[in-house]
Amino acid sequence: MMTNQTSEFILLGLSDLKYSQVPLSLLILFVYVSTLAGNLLIISLVVSDSRLQTPMYFFLGNLSALDIFTSSVSSIHLLFDIFRRSWLILYSSCIAQVFFFFCFGVTEAFLLAVMSYDRYVAICHPLHYTTMINIQLCIRLASGVWVIGSVCSSVHTICMLRLSFCGSTTIPGLFCELYQLIQLACSDTSLNYLLLYLHMVCFAVAVFLITFLSYVYVFKTILRIKMKDGKLKAFSTCSSHLTVVSIFYGTGVFNYVRPKNKGFLEARMVSAVYAILTPFLNPAIYSLRNNEIKGAFYRGLARVGFRP
Repeated sequence: MMTNQTSEFILLGLSDLKYSQVPLSLLILFVYVSTLAGNLLIISLVVSDSRLQTPMYFFLGNLSALDIFTSSVSSIHLLFDIFRRSWLILYSSCIAQVFFFFCFGVTEAFLLAVMSYDRYVAICHPLHYTTMINIQLCIRLASGVWVIGSVCSSVHTICMLRLSFCGSTTIPGLFCELYQLIQLACSDTSLNYLLLYLHMVCFAVAVFLITFLSYVYVFKTILRIKMKDGKLKAFSTCSSHLTVVSIFYGTGVFNYVRPKNKGFLEARMVSAVYAILTPFLNPAIYSLRNNEIKGAFYRGLARVGFRP
């Protein structure tokens, strides 16, 4: 087995954008801080407001935690590199980024599928919702998706450790991604590509089908509701989640299915949208489109003496 022949990589980041580094770094910093504030606000509301301690918002709290972790993996090292004017990243740090980013991505995909099933039961079987979805089941499902994400990422990361990097060590991105490192390796990568393809077929397709079929039945049920107010109320309970799912899959597919011969600038823009902008948008979507979240926020303000 070949051994690794480099101890560090050059992470392209924003190093070649001489005149745009300062405004772009300030923009990334603003988005990252806003992501932290928005998702921490949702987590605090879910924990502190008794009206939000339901399965739907339990899963939303997990989603907010994932958004914080994903944004931190992709943003902190990039901002640190800009601050210290160095674009080197240690091999161990790069592998850690690959592990955590892949882990959080897989976990979020499964979590969105679980949330879709939760909306399916709430809309299609409302009378049995409390018996089918309870807090014990929610904890088991949430724990399960975190375990699946960790196991999948561990397998890919362990297989990554067997690769040798003896040629170009410049990573054309904002952070270390699994596919980019496989492309840079100078040893046999057939096992790595095989695992990626199996992952796409076995897990990504399955998760997508669960999400897609759940909403097929949800929309069929909504269309059968005769009262207009009933339709609007039913749709409002899942519109935020449907928007988040659309953004997640839309940016993910565009990031990993697009042609790989595109320029470095386009590749970094796509990665930024997928890894930095999407976690920023999720809390805004839930805050603007969900009346219960807004109600909990106003009740929280009232508790501290501020009445909007």
